[in-house]
Amino acid sequence: MSSFTSRLEVTPLDDGRRWRLIRTFEYYTDLIVPVKALRIPAGFVTDFASSPRLFWPIVSPWGRWGKAAIIHDFLYQRWGGTSIFNMRKLADQIFLEAMEVLGVAPWRRKLMYWGVRLFGWLAWK
Repeated sequence: MSSFTSRLEVTPLDDGRRWRLIRTFEYYTDLIVPVKALRIPAGFVTDFASSPRLFWPIVSPWGRWGKAAIIHDFLYQRWGGTSIFNMRKLADQIFLEAMEVLGVAPWRRKLMYWGVRLFGWLAWK
């Protein structure tokens, strides 16, 4: 069963937009992926959900989906730039799965999933 296996601990950066992980953060996925246990190292920097300010009333950077957004940021940075289209899709599917584990409302997680499917290529470096 997919689950978060460690507690999230972050500290804000001076820019007021990003956060740094204080300790390693882990998520276990049931999806068919090269690595079942995703370990995001202490020191990783995230902005949580990278949603445009216009959409913050519906999808703010931080909410119940925050842990899933960190995993998604990490996978985009780690796997980004690969020519294999399926790696981006897999990162987006893990994001969707993690939001379900966190109890994000179905309509919101679908909205966020389709947001990254349609516009995530802009961040896929």
